[in-house]
Amino acid sequence: MKSKEIGLNKTSAWSGIDRKATDKLAAEYMSVMRDAKTEREFVEAVTVIAQASGYRTADALSTKALPSGGKLLFINRGKNAVIVRLGKRPLGEGVNMIAAHVDAPRIDVKQNPLFESTGLSLFQTHYYGGIKKYQWVTIPLALHGVIYDKAGKKLQLRIGEEDSDPVFNISDILPHLGQAQGEKKLSEGVSGEALDAIVGHVPADDKDDKTPIRTNVLKILAEQLNVQERAFAASELELVPAMKPREVGFDRGLILAYGHDDRICGYTALRGLLDQKKEPERTQVVFLADKEEIGSDGDTGMQSEFLELAIERLILETGEKTTARQVFWHSMALSADVDAGMDPNYLDVFEPTNAATVGNGIVIAKFTGSRGKSSAHDASAETLHKVLGLLDEAKVPWQVAEIGKVDVGGGGTVAKFLSKRGIETLDAGPALLSMHAPQELASKADLYACYLAYKTFLEKAR
Repeated sequence: MKSKEIGLNKTSAWSGIDRKATDKLAAEYMSVMRDAKTEREFVEAVTVIAQASGYRTADALSTKALPSGGKLLFINRGKNAVIVRLGKRPLGEGVNMIAAHVDAPRIDVKQNPLFESTGLSLFQTHYYGGIKKYQWVTIPLALHGVIYDKAGKKLQLRIGEEDSDPVFNISDILPHLGQAQGEKKLSEGVSGEALDAIVGHVPADDKDDKTPIRTNVLKILAEQLNVQERAFAASELELVPAMKPREVGFDRGLILAYGHDDRICGYTALRGLLDQKKEPERTQVVFLADKEEIGSDGDTGMQSEFLELAIERLILETGEKTTARQVFWHSMALSADVDAGMDPNYLDVFEPTNAATVGNGIVIAKFTGSRGKSSAHDASAETLHKVLGLLDEAKVPWQVAEIGKVDVGGGGTVAKFLSKRGIETLDAGPALLSMHAPQELASKADLYACYLAYKTFLEKAR
């Protein structure tokens, strides 16, 4: 079998989906992805969308009565959300949950970032998540995030997205002088400390100033934003690709965008929840987590206890004699995260009979982890049987896969942190090409298949 001619006995998801509905969902998703490039911005976008569908913001710490109607939105520090549709049955019988993460690999600005060198002013940075560092040089970058001005007002920056905005850039060595770089391993060609972003070039008018370009940048920040240099110490600034989502191919069947991993799952899970037509039997939960790309730690990650806090608040409201631990033990969840699609340019790292194909529907992954399933969540046969039966009944296109050949690939999701709570959990999400790159590729057909799968699971899982 030639490496470029692998043909698998899989059915394309395009053969059975509603093309008009698929294009409509893709357009809505691309609109959200154009504007929501950080975890904060995605949670803000989700809040607006959910509120438009009747969901009301609730306080997980308050003992006051929750908003009426059974459609609730709990927000944690602007980066993490629990969206709930209360069901008819007691919480103690469990909930149906879909969990996705909303952070993405990026370049973070250091707390003492600004310096000047060789006619330029630059930001020192620290990359976030698993990236190929060489992919982030020479591309246009936008600056998003939070900083406080001199009056103590919180500013949410978004510079580089409009045509009239400046962008930022990390330079690379020219090939004429790059012989030493070219002889290094690919992973070492660009170091983490070499990811300094250019933010200024024009000097201030003071001839005695030894760093006039740096001074001019600070002057611009003071004049335009009322921000002093000390504000960087308490800031949270991210450099992300200054590129909008685009359709790919003559047939426009693919979407090229930053942050598919894992906002494609977060958005389709949200839509699957909001599009429920009737009051559910079991309570439905969409959990959007931060920090997955760096281990799910922190007070907004999946390992925080915000989920417990939200469930305990619901128990308090209903007056049930149960606990969050008991609720979890009777619950089911999909860990909604992306998988690796077979890349025609790199077929040697895939075992084709157990690899995902872009456009063949949602990917069901029994286990995650690496090598001998290290640090894995490994779902039971019973869980697989239940979920695949639901998908078959609803005619949702699906495939099973793992990430790469044994001892070659691997990866993790939030699944193990859900199952640690006793929740019956299975990984399910779309296949991507160029995962963790500044621009990732996803199939519109897989986007729609995920929406159908999540909608079906929320409604019918038991």
